[in-house]
Amino acid sequence: MSAVLPIDLRSDTVTRPTQAMRRAMSEAEVGDDVLGEDPTVNTLEAEAAERLGKEAALLVPSGTFGNQLALFTHCPRGSEVVLSDDSHIVQHEAGASAIIAGVQLRVFNPADGLPRWEEIRARIRYSDDIHVPPTSLVALENALSNGMVMSLEEMEKIGGGARACGVPVHVDGARIFNAATSLGLEASALAAPADSVMFCLSKGLCAPVGSLLTGRRAFIALARRRRKIMGGGMRQAGVLAAAGLVALRQMTLRLAEDHEKARLLGEAFAKTGLFEVAPYPVRINMLFVRFRGEHAGREARLVEELARRGVWSYPPFDGWIRFVTHHDVPPERLQKACRIVEEAAAAAVA
Repeated sequence: MSAVLPIDLRSDTVTRPTQAMRRAMSEAEVGDDVLGEDPTVNTLEAEAAERLGKEAALLVPSGTFGNQLALFTHCPRGSEVVLSDDSHIVQHEAGASAIIAGVQLRVFNPADGLPRWEEIRARIRYSDDIHVPPTSLVALENALSNGMVMSLEEMEKIGGGARACGVPVHVDGARIFNAATSLGLEASALAAPADSVMFCLSKGLCAPVGSLLTGRRAFIALARRRRKIMGGGMRQAGVLAAAGLVALRQMTLRLAEDHEKARLLGEAFAKTGLFEVAPYPVRINMLFVRFRGEHAGREARLVEELARRGVWSYPPFDGWIRFVTHHDVPPERLQKACRIVEEAAAAAVA
């Protein structure tokens, strides 16, 4: 008798390639991508650029790689990047900005969790004062790592303001298709205010490996050279790009299903009366919960009780537990997780 599979809500990176992806990978036409001769990679890059409304795109191994390559390409060494303190580049990329691009990160804490142009403008430095580093980039996220979504209006305001200051904008769009789905927009609309955008094929889109960095043709040409410096030339990468094409063409179209599952999970937590849920209402496929009132601080116990009943999440971070829904947790399994929430919560506060 086979063991019952857990309901894995740790991240949408745990998805496995679909059968369509596996077939496409096995049949992929390949060549040497470092020489520009892999036809499947070339097709993926062209379609990715078109979907985001950019001139060109470049396949890279991961989202962290794509973000760091963007900084390495945009920023002179010793310059400064303005971005939110809770952004992925700051919190989850192992200090790579200092090692690879050699830049300083000037962080701020958005007043309501969403960056505003006024907060960014106050931190842009471009004077001749030899004591301060010049600002070379503004970095945003959409969707944000806190589960929120930036509006098109604010992105346009930031993009226009930064451009007037002579500073380019990079967007960590690891989940830009989730943000676009949440707002009822095309991803190209959200990408338009930015000079470069990175998005992941392996977060929620089920591809096993890969991200795309998009931007102007000259920027991507320079990024291709710097990808080589970073060791990102992947030769016959068409076997990976084939899965990426399925992700781009098919899996981006079903993200509303994951958002609905996250909404239902958020409601399950809220109905117990024990939890604060953020953001609420849930915007994408990600939500955060913590106990309210006298039960605050019992989050680690909740993670244990959920795991005992077959629902997985990461340990609490800063007092919050993150849950992420995805393709590999079908609706019936999500409904089971919702039923488990009440039982595990009761056990955690007993």
